[in-house]
Amino acid sequence: MAAPGYIDDKQRLQRRLRRIEGQVRGLQSMIDDDRYCIDVLDQISATTRALQSVALEMVGDHISHCVANAVQQGGAEKDAKIAEATAAIARLVKS
Repeated sequence: MAAPGYIDDKQRLQRRLRRIEGQVRGLQSMIDDDRYCIDVLDQISATTRALQSVALEMVGDHISHCVANAVQQGGAEKDAKIAEATAAIARLVKS
């Protein structure tokens, strides 16, 4: 199996996801502490944006690595990778 497109950024992505995990734990604490609704919603919004940022980076890595390699190879693999990337982007847009 080939290395994933994000392999060069793996440690940085893991750090970002750990920060997001901390944000989610902070949200749990905010609820436990009965914090003001708008403050909780603001934190949810910030956490969502952070996840979206990671997702967009992953899409870019996938396209520049996996899809680009498949396009060079051509054939059914190219069509499959393009369809896969398109479906992933559609799921992100809906979320």
